This record gives sequence, structure tokens and C-alpha cells, in this order.
Amino acid sequence: MNRRIFMRNGAMALFAAGIGGVPNFIAKAATAGNRIIQPFQKKKTLVCIFQRGAMDGLMAVSPYADPNLKLMRPTLYMSPAQTEGSMIDLDGYFALHPSLKSFYPLFQSKQLAIAHGVGSPNPTRSHFDAQDFMESGTPFNKGTDSGWLNRAVGLMGKPTTPFNAVSITSALPRSLYGNNQALAISNLNDFALQMRDNPLAVQSTASSFEALYDNNSSQLLQKTGKESFEAMKMLNVNNLKQYAPKPGVVYPNSALGNALRQIAVLIKMDVGLEVAFAESGGWDTHVNQGTDNGILARNLKDFSDSIAAFWEDISAQQDSVTLMTMTEFGRTVHQNGTGGTDHGRASCLFVLGNDVQGGKVYHQMKSLAKENLEDQRDLPVSTDFRSLFSSVANTHLDIHQNNILFPDWTGNGIPIMHNS
Repeated sequence: MNRRIFMRNGAMALFAAGIGGVPNFIAKAATAGNRIIQPFQKKKTLVCIFQRGAMDGLMAVSPYADPNLKLMRPTLYMSPAQTEGSMIDLDGYFALHPSLKSFYPLFQSKQLAIAHGVGSPNPTRSHFDAQDFMESGTPFNKGTDSGWLNRAVGLMGKPTTPFNAVSITSALPRSLYGNNQALAISNLNDFALQMRDNPLAVQSTASSFEALYDNNSSQLLQKTGKESFEAMKMLNVNNLKQYAPKPGVVYPNSALGNALRQIAVLIKMDVGLEVAFAESGGWDTHVNQGTDNGILARNLKDFSDSIAAFWEDISAQQDSVTLMTMTEFGRTVHQNGTGGTDHGRASCLFVLGNDVQGGKVYHQMKSLAKENLEDQRDLPVSTDFRSLFSSVANTHLDIHQNNILFPDWTGNGIPIMHNS
């Protein structure tokens, strides 16, 4: 992607390159919880979470009833039992990792669905390439200059707000690269515009910042800063009260927990958010993966607790929100010699929402017998990630131009959504 598009869509690059520091000029406005007096027309919102590093789907949602799994994972195998720290049986074949226990009530209420055996048709085991292919939506084309979520934004029509697509990350993710407007905001509290070491800027009001913007001769500021400035102004002029999550909701103090808390703020503010993005790292468990304790267990707990807190926080807005997770590939069926798992092929994804046909594990997986494994080591991809992504986009966002959303793909979606 060329630099012009990146800087325009990245937004925060403007502040670093052209203006500088970002103290608390709009902190109170940005962390507000009440609705805007004149909200944008209510829209559906898709929240996407990328688990970077390749989550072990065979442990997150384990086909524990397959006898081959225990043979191949003698010290990593887990099964359901009536004891603390055991897997949670879902259907007699699959079980949920105990660290994902926050998901179980959502699964029981049929708001949460699980898709297993999901991945890319491209067999690469490179993190970088696999993430690029999944986020671009073109698994055999490295030259695609846009991400599938950016194309989705374009297919939803002309935005009426600078907040129609927001990533709560320090840089714009590959999924949102492209010609359509998108913002990357690492922290709403710091989303401010200030001239570094300029006392007037520190003390100034929104109107004087607007004058600064209008009068600045820098082409960089004029061309890349408009969306960022409009977003800042929108938050500031509403003069909202201090935001707090719904009483009783506690987000984990983690990167993902903080990102989802801020996405909840934007949803409650009715600023026209249609696509939101967050990410979670640390899923590359080559060594000492652990079972009910360890690296993976800690990551899964943060992951599920953050999502469960978010879902409860937006209880009044749940009908308009669907959340979907993704990870670039899975892990090997066989454990390695250091108590971990290596780069594999298929993994599992989670979809949460009131328009989801939940309470089910969707899959086309065969047994884990050696002859059924890819390269005799990996869970094969039996569901193309585009089948899942398209089903969610078609139903929740009412986008039906799959030839644009996922060029060169002619497959079918899976019935994971109501009316899909």
C-alpha cells in the first residue's frame, strides 16, 4: 500500500509526523458514556479480533473424544471431568478449555458459535504471510493493496462519520488498508491535537485548534489530517460525562481488555461505528504451552474474559453488534519435544451475536488419524476462512458482493448466521 493511503487512513501518523504530543485535551469527552444528543442513524457494528501468533484450536476447543488426540499429545491432552480445571464438555465430542469458561454461558444461550477446522487454502506456515493473506482476503495474491474489512467499509456506502471504521491499535491493521476511510486510535484518552511545547495549544479550545488546522499551510496536515480532526472535534463538542462500564462489568487490565472497553465506548456513543478492530498477541506456543495452567491458559482466560465483559457492557446494544475472532493458522496435532506445539494449519474461530446460530460447533473435520492429517502432522483446513467471513458480512452488514469482498473466491458461506 502506498504511503499516501496509509497516512490518510492511519490518522495518528499525522500527529507523530506533523504536530506531536497528545495530552488530555479531549480526555473527558473521549471517555464519556452517555449517548450523543443527536446520534447518527443506528447502524450494525462488526467487531473483529485478530489473535496474532496462531492459536492452538485443538486445545481451545478440543475434539477430546478422538482417541488419536491423546496419543499425539500425551502431556498436553485434556478431557472433561467433574473436577476443577477440567475441560467443559460441549456436545460429547468437543470440549471448551477451562480458561474459556466465560464463553460457556454464551454458548449455552446460543449467542456464541464456534467454527473449527478453519484456515487458509494457502499452506504457508509463515506468520507474516498467513496474516497478510487472511487480512487481505486474497490467500494467493500478495499484491492486493486493500484489506477485506476496508473493502467491506466501501460496500456499505459513503460514511457519514469519521468513526465508521476504527482500529484500537497503534497502527492501522492490514485488514483496514485501502482507499476507504479508517482510523487507528491506540487510546481514546490521548486522541487529541496539540502543538508540542506550545502553551497556547495546551490551553486552547476546539475552535482555536480548528483555526490552526484551517490556516496551516502544510499539505500533509491538509490532506491526511481531515478525518482525524473531524473525529477529535466530534468527541469534543458533545461534552459528555465521564464514561464508566456498566455496573458490575470489570474488564481485564490487558491490551485486549482495554481495546474492547474503548470499542464499547464508541458503540454506546452512537458515533456511527460500523467496523471495529482489536488484536491479541502471544499465541505462538512453541515451548511450555501448558494445560490448565501456562501460557495458553493465561491467554485464553484474558481473551474470553475480555470478550465476555465487552458483551455484558453493551447489553443494551447487543442486537446491533456481532463479534468475530480470527487467527492466521493453528498448531501441529503432535506436541513437540519442548512441551509446546509448532506451526500448523487449521484452527477454530468464535462468532458472538444475537443474529448468530450459536450453541454449536460448526465443522467438517475428520478424525485425527495420521492418514487424515495434512503432511501427516496438521489438522487440515476443511473450512475456508472466507466461507465464515462472508457469512458474517452478508448477514450482519448486509453486504452481498462477495466478488468484491473476496476476489477470485467462488465458494459458499456456512449457515452460522440466522437467515444466512
